[in-house]
Amino acid sequence: QQCLLSSLQVRTRFPPEPNGILHIGHAKAINFNFGYAKANGGVCFLRYDDTNPEKEEEKYFTAIREMVEWLGYQPYAVTHASDYFDQLYTWALELIRRGQAYVCHQKVEEIKGHNPPPSPWRDRPVEESLVLFEDMRKGKFGEGEATLRMKLVMEDGKMDPVAYRVKFTPHHRTGDKWCIYPTYDYTHCLCDSIEHITHSLCTKEFQARRSSYFWLCNALDVYCPVQWEYGRLNLLYTVVSKRKIIRLVETGAVRDWDDPRLFTLTALRRRGFPPEAINNFCARVGVTVAQATMEPHLLEACVREVLNEQAPRAMAVLEPLKVTITNFPAPKALEVLVPNFPADESRGFHKVPFQSTVYIEETDFREEVDKGYKRLAPGQPVGLRHAGYVITVQNIIKDASGRVIELEVTCTKSDVAEKPKAFIHWVSEPLACEVRLYERLFLHKNPEDPAEVPGGFLSDLNPDSLRVVHNALVDSSVLSARPFDKFQFERLGYFSVDPDTAEGKV
Repeated sequence: QQCLLSSLQVRTRFPPEPNGILHIGHAKAINFNFGYAKANGGVCFLRYDDTNPEKEEEKYFTAIREMVEWLGYQPYAVTHASDYFDQLYTWALELIRRGQAYVCHQKVEEIKGHNPPPSPWRDRPVEESLVLFEDMRKGKFGEGEATLRMKLVMEDGKMDPVAYRVKFTPHHRTGDKWCIYPTYDYTHCLCDSIEHITHSLCTKEFQARRSSYFWLCNALDVYCPVQWEYGRLNLLYTVVSKRKIIRLVETGAVRDWDDPRLFTLTALRRRGFPPEAINNFCARVGVTVAQATMEPHLLEACVREVLNEQAPRAMAVLEPLKVTITNFPAPKALEVLVPNFPADESRGFHKVPFQSTVYIEETDFREEVDKGYKRLAPGQPVGLRHAGYVITVQNIIKDASGRVIELEVTCTKSDVAEKPKAFIHWVSEPLACEVRLYERLFLHKNPEDPAEVPGGFLSDLNPDSLRVVHNALVDSSVLSARPFDKFQFERLGYFSVDPDTAEGKV
């Protein structure tokens, strides 16, 4: 029946451990598993590999599913390895009865490494192992005092991998029912078999476990899927290890797992990266056996392509300079129509007020003109984008320290004024907001490489990775924006509304 089912429908699964947040490498795995199933008219499961209760938290379960769905994929079913604990235990007993597993008392330190000594309990009688395994289940052994091991030699030379170990940690789903938990080597293939998975798609490091995968299914005479390996996706200038991200959070280098300088999926979403862009990036990287190590700017290029079509334009000023138009042509504010997408005005416009006081970027004005400088200066007018007016400096107002704090200008309609050398963005009756500008978190391409960064990854932090602009001004068209809405601020770049946004503070 299983073989008949597998011959009729492609079935894959994405099996993350719920002990951390998904990162850009997982996006490739999600795309491959769900994408391969979809391309072949099949289905893909989301299965949580929840066999290590010490490190699992409910927030990770929630975040993983949220990110899978954010990328645009809907699991055929959401399952857990713990759904099958009873069946896995029954099969472990059968494995012992068939002489293919035994209870061992070697310590973890003794069986680590490439050439550990053979277990002196490898040939212990079947009945004895059955009794001892039941004692493990009843909690008669302490942690580390006994394990159940399978009798096989893996492709990397590792001998007799552990199938079960003792852990007196309550499980988030099964509570205190179990004090023994199956390992990845034992669980992975059997859960695939139970769910009739046809293609077990794994990253290359699991190739060494392929022998145990096939061996275990055959040893129990259960349906065995095919296992394919592919190369991982890594990015330069970052770290994705859970342990290292926790260190970054603990030391205050980043705020949390969703800090936009990280490359976790929650961080990329917060930074404003659209899911389509991440999927496009994974598609361009492709699926090969070789590991792919990519520059972040390749991902960023995919982001710009999508946002160029999706993010409406708006105007914002990061370092405001007040400009007073002394001959403003109306007694009250005018309304200016600004296209949401200048390349395609059929996609609509938004209105912004235009009155006698506007704000421009400090860097768009200079008292002295250098060769090649085309923006506002005494004797050098500029156009105001979308407003239909050209402004000319008449007076420069400075504070006691000599810093320019205001310009007094006159305006002329664009259709009668001489064409200016440049047009600049501006805001009027603006909305105050906080803007966070992010750069790479690390200075070197491989912050984890001791040859490149001898002091360790924490010594490689970029001190300029975050600049907060507390008093930026943005046009009123963003007033109704919600968290994760995206805009292209003209002449500045792409920005996303942060979840920190609250009423009265953007």
